[in-house]
Amino acid sequence: MSLIHVLDDNTINKIAAGEVVERPASVIKELIENAMDAGANRIEVEIMAGGTSFMRVTDNGKGMSMEDAKLAILRHATSKIREVGDLNTIGTLGFRGEALPTIASVSRFTMLTRQKGDDLGTRVDISGGKTPDIIETGCGLGTTIKVEDLFFNTPARKKFLKTNHTEGSKINDFIVKLALSRPDIEFHFINNNKVSVVTPGNDNLFDTIQAIYGANVADSLLALSLDSEEVKISGYITKPSLLKSSRGWQTYIVNGRIIQNRAIAKAIDNAYKSLIPKSGFPLAVLKIEVPQRTIDVNVHPQKSEMKFEDEGLIFKAVYKAVLDAIRPASDRGLGEVAAVVEKPRPNYTMEPMHFVPATEPVRQVSADRSRDSAPRTIYEAVHRPASQPSIGFADAQAELRQARQPHYPAPEPQERVAEGAKDFGAADQSTLTSQTDKSNLTSQAGLPDLGQDGAAAPQTDCEAQALLDAEGTIIPIGQVDLTYIIAQDAKGLYLIDQHAAHERILFDKLSAMADGIPSQQLLVHQLLTFDRKEAALVEENKELFAKLGFHMEPAGDLDYRLMEVPADVPVSEAEDIIREILTGLNEMHETTAKEIRQHCLATTACRAAIKAGEELNLRQMQILLEELSHTPFPYTCPHGRPTILKFSSEDLAKMFKRTGFGF
Repeated sequence: MSLIHVLDDNTINKIAAGEVVERPASVIKELIENAMDAGANRIEVEIMAGGTSFMRVTDNGKGMSMEDAKLAILRHATSKIREVGDLNTIGTLGFRGEALPTIASVSRFTMLTRQKGDDLGTRVDISGGKTPDIIETGCGLGTTIKVEDLFFNTPARKKFLKTNHTEGSKINDFIVKLALSRPDIEFHFINNNKVSVVTPGNDNLFDTIQAIYGANVADSLLALSLDSEEVKISGYITKPSLLKSSRGWQTYIVNGRIIQNRAIAKAIDNAYKSLIPKSGFPLAVLKIEVPQRTIDVNVHPQKSEMKFEDEGLIFKAVYKAVLDAIRPASDRGLGEVAAVVEKPRPNYTMEPMHFVPATEPVRQVSADRSRDSAPRTIYEAVHRPASQPSIGFADAQAELRQARQPHYPAPEPQERVAEGAKDFGAADQSTLTSQTDKSNLTSQAGLPDLGQDGAAAPQTDCEAQALLDAEGTIIPIGQVDLTYIIAQDAKGLYLIDQHAAHERILFDKLSAMADGIPSQQLLVHQLLTFDRKEAALVEENKELFAKLGFHMEPAGDLDYRLMEVPADVPVSEAEDIIREILTGLNEMHETTAKEIRQHCLATTACRAAIKAGEELNLRQMQILLEELSHTPFPYTCPHGRPTILKFSSEDLAKMFKRTGFGF
C-alpha cells in the first residue's frame, strides 16, 4: 500500500485556513477587502463576543449572480487574475480565491448576494466545509456574509484565541487601518451592539483621521507630501508633542494595501530621533504610491508584507517626506513640544573644582525649626513653596557625627549572611513591615546592601534590623544631575534614584488602600475627549477608575468630565495617567482583576512620582529616604528598576586602590 496519498478537499481547506484565518480579525480583513474590490462605498461590520460567536460584513458592492456565487466558494476561484502574468500587475487586495472556502471550512457560513438587474439574490449556506446549500432568495443589492461559531470544528485552534476583548480590539484595529486606506468608503463597526467606528466616507483623509482618533489628534497633524518619478507620498503625521505608546498607531499604505515594513518604520524613527524620547512614537498615516512592477505582494499568505525592488529608495523618500513635514514646525518654534524634546546629554568633561573655605559660615536654619514646619510626605515637600526653610548641610553633618559615636557591634560572619540571603525571597511582607515599625530610627530598615557590581544583596528580617541598629540614620548630601540623591551614613555612601524611590513609596501606599484611594475634588472639572475605543474602555472599567481615585462621568458621546483625582496625584498629570492606563488595559491579554489593579497602580505611581530633573532641598531628600525605609520592599520600583545603590567603606577603598595600606 502506498505511503503517499492525496488529501481530500475538506482537509486541504482546513490546512489552508491556518494560513489565511488566524483569528476572527483575519476573517474580517478578508471579507472587507473583498467588499472593497467589489466597488462598495459603504461597509458595515458587526461582531459579538470578539467575533468568536458572530461576525457579519455587509456591503453595497456589485454583488454576484448565482453562477458566480457557486464558483466563489471553490478553492482558487477568482475574478482578479486569469494567467500567471497578471501576478506582476495586481491592483486588487484579494486575488488568490482562498478566503471564502477556507473561512467556510472552519465555521457556519452564510452568504447573501444580489447583483444589479436581478430580481432575486442567492443564498449559500455551508457548515464546516460540508456540501453547500444554494437557493434563490430575496435580499438587497450587494453582499452580506455571516460567519458564526468560528473554529467550532477545530477546537485546538479555538483554544489559542485570546479573550473576547482582545480579539475585538484586533478587529477594531484592522477596520481602522482599512478605513484609513480608503477614506472614500463609509465604514460602520458595531461591537456587541455598540457603535465603535464611524467614518464619513467623503474621500478626505483628514476628516477620516478626526472621526477615528478625535479632535485632539487632528489638531496635532502635519501634512506629508512628496512627488517624484518613482515614489509619491501623502498623508499625515503628528507633531512631536503628541506621542503614542507603540508603533501600532502607524499605518503604512502602499498602492492601497496596508503593510508592515521595517524600512518605513526606521525612516520615521530617524526623522524624529532628536525630537522625541525613546519611549514614544508619532501617529502616522502614510500613503505611498509606486509602480506596480516594482513590488511583489505575493510574499506573505495574508499579504501583510511587501517586497520592494529598491527598499533603499523607499527609506530615503519616507525620511525626506517626514523631515520636510516637521521642519516647518521647528521653524515656527518648538515651545509647544518642549516637554517631549530629548533632554541634552550630560557633559562629562572635567571642570575646575571650587572649594568653600572651612572658616566661611554655612547658611543654615535651626534643625528644630525646620522639623516643626516640615511636611509629612515627600509629595508635600516637593510641591510646597520654595521659600520654606530646609535643614542645612551643617546640621546634617552634625547628626552624622553624633551617629558615629556609639560603638558598632562586629558584623556577622559572612556564611550566616549568605545563608540568610537565600531565604529572603520567602520572607513574609507583614513580618518585615512590623520589624521596621519597631525601630525608633528613621532610616535604614530594609535598604539593600550592594556590592561593586551594583546588584542588590538580599537581607533577612534580622539582618535588616541589625543593619538599622548598627549604622543609624542616612544623611542626604546633595543631588547629581537633579536625578540621583547622594547620601551617607556611618559606614558607606548611597546613590538613590529619586524617581524610582518615590515611585516605590507611592505604589506601596496606594496598594495598602484596598477599599479605595482617597481622592481630591477639582474646583474646575477637566473635560477629556477619547476615541471610541478608549471611551468603551472607560465605560467598562468605570468602577476600577473610581477605586483608583479617578471619578469621571459622561459629558457627551466621546467626552468625560473628570471631577476627582487621587490625593497624591498632581492635577496636571491626571489626564496623562488616565490615558496611559487605557493604553495598558488595551494591550493586556487575559488577566485577573488583581493584575489589572496592580498595573494601574504602577502606572499611577510612576506618573505621579518625582521626575528626574526636579530640584530637591536636603529636607525633601531626608523625607524621601525616611519614607523609603518604611516600605516593605524598598529595593526596586514597581517595574523592577533598582532604587538605591550602596558603596561600603571597603568598596570605596577598593575603588581608590587603598587596599593593603594602613591609611
